[in-house]
Amino acid sequence: VQLQASGGGLVQAGESLKLSCAASGRIASINTLAWYRQAPEKQRELVAFITIGGATNLADAVKGRFSISREDAKNTVYLQMNSLKPDDTAVYYCNADRIRYYTDTRSSTIYNVWGQGTQVTVSS
Repeated sequence: VQLQASGGGLVQAGESLKLSCAASGRIASINTLAWYRQAPEKQRELVAFITIGGATNLADAVKGRFSISREDAKNTVYLQMNSLKPDDTAVYYCNADRIRYYTDTRSSTIYNVWGQGTQVTVSS
């Protein structure tokens, strides 16, 4: 089971990007999905999360500009980022707190799964 993030890039301030993160494998269910980011020389911070029931929460710094959604049929979480600012420049990571998946003989659970990160750079 892996998470693969994509969609990062270089944009100008005020523009938009949409990040995607897809889980691969024989997925049965994914609990809470989240996006984190880490800017150079800063700690990783939570940007947004969405529960299996669809409840969402966003960091104050991105409220009104970002939104998070999920498409369980595709085992994918999205981060729509609008009105981007230079302060949004960071590597963005997706995370799943719990994934239940199938093997050939049984189901199993893996916890705290991270994607590889995708770079977002916003120029002024």
